[in-house]
Amino acid sequence: MGVPEKLAERMSMAEQHEYLRARFSRRTMIRGGAVTLGAVAGGAFVPGATAQAATGPARSTAPAAATVDGAHVAPFGRHLAWGNDPRTEITVSWQVPVAVKKPFIRIGAHPWDLSRKIEAEVRTLYTPAGVGASGDHTQYYLHARLTRLRPGRTYYYGVGHQGFDPAEPHLLGTVGTFTTAPAHKAPFTFTAFGDEGVGYHGLANNSLLLGQKPAFHLHAGDIAYADPSGAGKTSDTGFDARTWDSFLAQTETVAKQVPWMPAYGNHDMEAWYSPNGYGGEDARWTLPDNGPDRKNLPGVYSFVYGNTAVISLDANDISYEIPANLGISGGTQTTWLEGQLKKFRAAKDVDFIVVFFHHCAYCTSTAHASEGGVRQEWVPLFEKYTVDLVINGHNHQYERTDVIKAGEVARKLPIGGTAYPETDGVVYVTAGAAGRSLYAFTAPDTYEGHEHQTDSVASFVNTEDGKVHETVGWSRVRYLDYSFLRVDVSPAPRGRQATLKVSGIAETGDRIDHFTVSRTAK
Repeated sequence: MGVPEKLAERMSMAEQHEYLRARFSRRTMIRGGAVTLGAVAGGAFVPGATAQAATGPARSTAPAAATVDGAHVAPFGRHLAWGNDPRTEITVSWQVPVAVKKPFIRIGAHPWDLSRKIEAEVRTLYTPAGVGASGDHTQYYLHARLTRLRPGRTYYYGVGHQGFDPAEPHLLGTVGTFTTAPAHKAPFTFTAFGDEGVGYHGLANNSLLLGQKPAFHLHAGDIAYADPSGAGKTSDTGFDARTWDSFLAQTETVAKQVPWMPAYGNHDMEAWYSPNGYGGEDARWTLPDNGPDRKNLPGVYSFVYGNTAVISLDANDISYEIPANLGISGGTQTTWLEGQLKKFRAAKDVDFIVVFFHHCAYCTSTAHASEGGVRQEWVPLFEKYTVDLVINGHNHQYERTDVIKAGEVARKLPIGGTAYPETDGVVYVTAGAAGRSLYAFTAPDTYEGHEHQTDSVASFVNTEDGKVHETVGWSRVRYLDYSFLRVDVSPAPRGRQATLKVSGIAETGDRIDHFTVSRTAK
C-alpha cells in the first residue's frame, strides 16, 4: 500500500516519503496484504524508520538471519568500480545469498600469493513482503575499497568469509583479476551501453564485451530493471528486488575483471528505499565520491583514464518526461558539470572528454525520443567546452547523430567519417539496446552495409509543457536491434591528432557503425 496513484502523480519522490511517514507508524503491521512501510536508515530498508537517504555504510536491522555454515555459502555477483583515481583506487563488490561471518578480500601480485587479507564492509538491504513482488527478502552486499595501488599493475584477488577462503587450493578457481590505469597516456579501449536488464540478449552482449578487452565499461542507466515501471514512485507496480541477484550474476563474467561504471536512469529510482530512490543503489555500488551531492546524486562522478576524462551525470535531475527527481540537486549538478568541463579542458594530460547519462539529448525513437531538460541545461555546456562524445541510453535502439551545434547539423558525419569537436560540434550516440525489449523508429534503419539515408525524420522532444513535435536532419545512423558501443582511444604526441575510434557492434558481432573523433593532443 503506497501513495495513491493520482496523488503520487503530483508529488516528488521526497514528498511521497513525507506522506508515508505521516501515514504509517511503527505499529503498522502486515495484515491482509498490507505492508509495513519505511525507508533507508544507513542503507538498510527498515520498516517504520524515519525516511532519509542512504549516505553511509548499511547496517542490518532486518529480521535476524539464521546462522549458516560459511563453508556452504559461495560469493557471487562480483563487480568492480574505479575509485576517484583509477591509477591507484578500485572497489571490489560482491553478494552472498545469506548472512556470513567476517567477510574479507585477499589480494596479491600472483594467484598463488594472496597473503594480504582485508576486512570487507557489509551493506544489508531488507525489502519486506508487500513491496511490489519482492516477498520478504534480505540482500547482503559486500565491498572492499582498495587504495594505494600501483598504476598499470595487474592484481589478483579472491573474496570470502569465515568458512570460505579463496586461498585454499580447491577454491583458486574463484580468484579474479583487475588492472589499474596506467600512469601515462597509452592506447586503450572501453565499451558502453544502456538498458540491459536480465535476459538472453543482455547475456549475449556481455559475452561480446569481454572479447573487446575493455579497460572499463560504462552503463548509461536502467541497469537491472527491478522496477519495471520506471516512474520512480512507490505506486510503481512489479518491483522485485531479487532481480538484482540475477543481474549481478549475469554480468559477473565481465564485471569481476572490468570496472563496471553506471549512471542512473529512471528505472534505477527505487522509491521504497530513500527519498531520492537511490538507497538500494547505495547498498549495491561503491562509485567515485567526487560528485557535487553524494546524498542526492550518488551516481554523479568523474574519473580520468589515460588521456580521457569521463563524466557520469544523473539526468533524472533535469528530466521533464519522468519528473520524480526533477530539480533534486537545486542546480548544483549543472554548476558542478561546468566546473568539471572547465577543469578537464584545461588539464595538460587530458585530451578527450566523454560524458554519459541516461536520457537522450538527441534521439528519434518513437518511445522517449529527446529530453528537453538535457538540451536546455547541458547541451550548451557540451558545446562551450567542446565535449568529444556523449553517450546515452533510455531509448532501446542504436542511433548516432551527425555533428551537432546549436541544434543544427554543423557537419554531416557519414559512416567512416571524422568529427573535429574543436571546431565543429558534438556527436551524440544512443546505445540503449543492451538487452531490454526494442523500441521503434519513424524512419527506416540505416547502418553500415545497409544505408538508407533519410535527411528528414519526424520525432519529438519532451519539454516542460509536454511533447513538442519536430522534424530533424541530424539522425545519421539507426539500427533497431541489440548492440553496444566500443571506443578505441589512441593518444598522440603533443600537436598531433589523438583519436577516438567509435564503433557500434551488434549482438551478432557485426559492425553497424564506425566514425572517428579527432583532436589535437596536448
